[in-house]
Amino acid sequence: MEKRKLGYSDLYITTIGLGTWAIGGGDNPYGWGPQDDKDSIATIQRAIDLGINWLDTAKGYGHGHSEEIVGQAVKGRRDQVIIATKCGILWKEDGSDIYGWLKKDSIKAECESSLKRLGTDYIDLYQIHWPWPDEDIEEGWGAIAELIKEGKVRYGGVSNFNVEQMKRVQKIHPIASLQPPYSMIKRDIEAEILPFCKENNIGVIVYSPMQAGLLTGKMTKERAMNFPVDDWRRNNPDFQEPALSINLEFVEKLRPIAERHGQPVANLALAWTLRRAEVTGAIAGARRPDQIEETARAGDWRLTEEEIAEIDRYLQERDQKLAAATAG
Repeated sequence: MEKRKLGYSDLYITTIGLGTWAIGGGDNPYGWGPQDDKDSIATIQRAIDLGINWLDTAKGYGHGHSEEIVGQAVKGRRDQVIIATKCGILWKEDGSDIYGWLKKDSIKAECESSLKRLGTDYIDLYQIHWPWPDEDIEEGWGAIAELIKEGKVRYGGVSNFNVEQMKRVQKIHPIASLQPPYSMIKRDIEAEILPFCKENNIGVIVYSPMQAGLLTGKMTKERAMNFPVDDWRRNNPDFQEPALSINLEFVEKLRPIAERHGQPVANLALAWTLRRAEVTGAIAGARRPDQIEETARAGDWRLTEEEIAEIDRYLQERDQKLAAATAG
């Protein structure tokens, strides 16, 4: 699989990385429903076997459970993978919700706990998960800069930051990467964020390229209406009417493009994000080995200009229909 250099760092990551949010399970407000740990470990190990060289996790995924599973899965194979994890998200004592906390001592304590769960003595890419609270992002980023000097972290990154926030922390220590949401139906970053990252040699690792399963070609109205009670997508507007029907109609228009290449629609969604030179890699979630086996095939798929133009037409139609349906 093709590898791309991550910003100014010396990390070369495969265009597809394995996301482990769902592997954290469903026992929290932002979970994905029940998940078998044996399946999770097998999925991670299969991803490594396929040549995927980086894993994305976070303390906030399953209240640390995702990191624990990653640690178990890479035991004895740590030198084969780049581990990216995140900090700055804590949860209330009763587990009912999360909140941002970017104080120096807290970030450093989080790093120690992540190292323990991951079973490693260093983190390749340590990222601030969300810029919450905004007034403390400099303090949080300063803590990551210190962790880099201490050798516990190789590079620092940010997630969900806007351009102004990146400018603020860039003065303290160079940003190796940004992790923003990006998909066919969430294209906000194209206007300012991608040009800024290109100009400042900041790598871009995009998350939710398949829009939480909506762009996989496997989503149906029935499935969306029957998500488990602990699946966060139950309350997401993209999975509710009128957007749901409009989105599913759009996905059906994509299917013939994917089929011409013998690929699933999910891989088309991934390849579409990778068409941008600013995008270093895309995070693909998987819960079973067969899922990552299929997804890995998107790593070297490059869309033609004609296919990109065709998708653009379908996107314009989708956007117009959604605007009309939600007007007033």
